[in-house]
Amino acid sequence: MTDRSHAAGKPIRTAITDEDGIDFAIIELFFFAYRDFTSDPDQILADYGFGRAHHRVLHFVNRRPGLTVAELLDVLKITKQSLARVLKQLIDTDHVVQLQGPRDRRQRELYPTAKGRALALALARPQSRRIHAALGDSGITERTLVERFLEAMVNPELRAQIDVGSAKMSGKSHGEH
Repeated sequence: MTDRSHAAGKPIRTAITDEDGIDFAIIELFFFAYRDFTSDPDQILADYGFGRAHHRVLHFVNRRPGLTVAELLDVLKITKQSLARVLKQLIDTDHVVQLQGPRDRRQRELYPTAKGRALALALARPQSRRIHAALGDSGITERTLVERFLEAMVNPELRAQIDVGSAKMSGKSHGEH
């Protein structure tokens, strides 16, 4: 009997290159940068039995207190089912509280607790240090260039989330524009 795993095709023994104008060097740098950017928070999260989804929820709830569940789903681009488990854990462990919306009782607004704020800061500190070190090591003196590049990586129709977030994150309370 023949081994069917090899019947589908022969192994390719050469590495993929920058064929067809694909920028594999930058793609690969993104993979490595993301791996290391998330490594410090991953270690902290593991102590809580949390993962990256918890980190993302904590980040946005702390940056936009009063964010509704619907708004959070839109920002994270995940399903309600995916969010439900993570949010329940964060609420049960007293990192996040959920309140009824003042205008629409069906809306659920999310707020960090002191415990949730402390964890969000603990997760962000090593990432912030890594960003500052990378900016210094790379010789980039204009951080706005990096910000513009990263914003340009976001789908154009979703960039408004960044603008809205910047206004809310700059100190305006939820609901002000």
